[in-house]
Amino acid sequence: MRAVFLDAKGLEDLDLTELMNSCSSLEIFATTPPELVDQRIADAELVIVNKTKLNEVHFRKTPSLKLICLVATGTDVIDLVAANKYGVAVYNCQNYGTNSVVQHVFANILALQTNLLRYNAAVTEGRWQQADQFCFLDFPITELHGKKLGIVGFGNLGRGVAKIGAAFGMEILVARRPGTSDTTRPALTEILPLVDILTLHCPLTESTRDLIDCHALSLMKPTALLINAARGGIVNETDLVDALRSGDIGGAAVDVLTIEPPRASNPLLEAKLPQLIITPHCAWASHEARATIIKQTVENIAAFLQGSAKRRVTP
Repeated sequence: MRAVFLDAKGLEDLDLTELMNSCSSLEIFATTPPELVDQRIADAELVIVNKTKLNEVHFRKTPSLKLICLVATGTDVIDLVAANKYGVAVYNCQNYGTNSVVQHVFANILALQTNLLRYNAAVTEGRWQQADQFCFLDFPITELHGKKLGIVGFGNLGRGVAKIGAAFGMEILVARRPGTSDTTRPALTEILPLVDILTLHCPLTESTRDLIDCHALSLMKPTALLINAARGGIVNETDLVDALRSGDIGGAAVDVLTIEPPRASNPLLEAKLPQLIITPHCAWASHEARATIIKQTVENIAAFLQGSAKRRVTP
């Protein structure tokens, strides 16, 4: 198949040989601005895409197009109705980042629970060197064993976090996800006063937008930690800053913001709080996870050619 990869940025360190061998020809671009999409996909049978948007106009102008392979799970960049109308099959990648996200979540939990970053800063600033004994214990260190871990969203990610939490000897409390009909689990407001750590693994929907706001934060223990490696917008950023400053909760780590990348001001970035860790939407992005994306894309091309619907997201 004649193929074009519109936005391969972030995959430069991976071996793409198998992907290239899956196509009769493959042209790869790091990024593609909207005004160049038509030109670059002209005569292509396969378009591989991550974040570049494709709509009905593109499909109408490219009658050769048969297949779109998303190197991601989310399909919001593709007009799926139009793709179906023009007979373009769309496949995505699934469950490739579970181990990476779970690892990232616990890296943050451990860093906050042990005050790792504060201790590192104390050493680099020369404070340990001035201490009167070899133990420098200016910041509290607490164990995970026996603590209560609250989870919102109990799919692959939530279950993966629960498994590691249990290995640390934590008690797992799974909240009912807002917007679902599940009545077997407690409401979030029921577990918030109980948890020592709350971690979010639910999608951003109208039911979960601002799920963690000033009211929710006020229900948590003053020592509790909040981890958000799900989506920006689930946590009200201004309310979180206020809660951290007032001591309503003990710390937080976020891998996602409401607007990404943050071009303008953002209350979390401006706060510069020692008990707040911010990372740039990288929880999913281990080398292994990104290699799995390429492997699944190769499988998706083969599946299309064989008439298989595995990971196909259009009818």
